[in-house]
Amino acid sequence: MTSQSSAAHVGIDAAEGAAAVLTAVGFPRMPARVMMALIAAPAGGYTAGELGERLGVSPAAVSGAVRYLQTVHMIRRISRPDQRLVRYEIVSDAWYEVMAGNSPVYERLAAHIDEIGAAHGDDAVARERTEEMSEFFRFMSRRMPQLIDEWETERAERRLP
Repeated sequence: MTSQSSAAHVGIDAAEGAAAVLTAVGFPRMPARVMMALIAAPAGGYTAGELGERLGVSPAAVSGAVRYLQTVHMIRRISRPDQRLVRYEIVSDAWYEVMAGNSPVYERLAAHIDEIGAAHGDDAVARERTEEMSEFFRFMSRRMPQLIDEWETERAERRLP
């Protein structure tokens, strides 16, 4: 597959907007841009060069972003014997997997926040703040498996013929 011109790339404005939202909530900027570009990629994904062209960035910026996204299992590298260049594509269900795997993280956060609250002793305001936060994370820990089940049911129903 040859390099695609910028005009051939679809969804650029929406992808950049989504990347900006992710960046605003703390996701690294270049990995967010690369991930959103890959969501909008044609079948077979993009090469690093095509990603750089689409995003208007250097190969080094693409390399670092790709490395980060592979580490967090959001994208995968595709090597084919008949193609010289490696391609990258988004892992289907990547967000689903990340969210499903967060339940234990919420419980661990709650336990640490409880320790912070306990260390404040007589400070009622700090104790109340930490109790509220740890209760929220425990709520998320309890609800996440139910939300995942609901999503799986909804997704299966949507895919029925």
